[in-house]
Amino acid sequence: MWRPAGRRVEGTKAVYETALIPPSGSQPAGIAWMDTSLLSARLYSGSESPGGGPHRYTAPVQPASARSLVAAFNGGFIMNVAKGGYYTEGRIIDPLRAGAASLVVYADGSINVGAWGRDVRMTPRVVAVRQNLVLLVAGGRPTAPAASADWQEWGATCGASSCASSVPGIEHQWRSAVGVTANGALVYAQGSALDPLQLASLLVRAGVVRAMQLDINPDWPIFATYDPAGDNGLASASAGRKLLAGTVRGPGIFFEAWWARDFITMSARHATSG
Repeated sequence: MWRPAGRRVEGTKAVYETALIPPSGSQPAGIAWMDTSLLSARLYSGSESPGGGPHRYTAPVQPASARSLVAAFNGGFIMNVAKGGYYTEGRIIDPLRAGAASLVVYADGSINVGAWGRDVRMTPRVVAVRQNLVLLVAGGRPTAPAASADWQEWGATCGASSCASSVPGIEHQWRSAVGVTANGALVYAQGSALDPLQLASLLVRAGVVRAMQLDINPDWPIFATYDPAGDNGLASASAGRKLLAGTVRGPGIFFEAWWARDFITMSARHATSG
């Protein structure tokens, strides 16, 4: 059952959300489907990830962009563990790596996900590239690394009740991912007790053909939609709604000047995108 979320764009809801329990799972995960014909993407950069600032687009989201903001979600790992690169605002912050899972934003606000050099590559239209590990889904199926028993290759996780370095990490932890469907829709997924294969399987269930894991562990995954009053109302914490109630961060995080991580916004195409 999909439910509409976020403000209307040209009289139409551009985001739909649902919850699913993954195969062999017990906790519901959240999935958000985004209509990229109505929404324009932008990559925001932070002082911690990727670093290398100052950046033109960084937290907090400014009022001019908040007037068209429909949804926003977390980026990937800090760059020293992302096993990939970062390009934004005409600068390479970290070298782009061939084969790395890549979220690519184009000058017209369109967005794609794929393996760098195979599915996506540098062109004059590319304005941002965010790489993180390898693809989680390819060809509409979980990749071999996603199905591997070596789940530690998908990042160091917190323990069951602590993120202290002395506490062993667990396989089923908070994870997030983003992918694209065959017709170009963008799909985001997150859950509190997921292994890499379960995360990939959720995305495949939602029709995704290519996907990449984003950030993991309790502090980082967040997907929020915004539905302020009026056609051009300002998105804000009070006008926001979380995809999953259990996420540590809330809809207001992208409006905090201290927020130091990268994130992606999805804004109405008929207005100034943000």
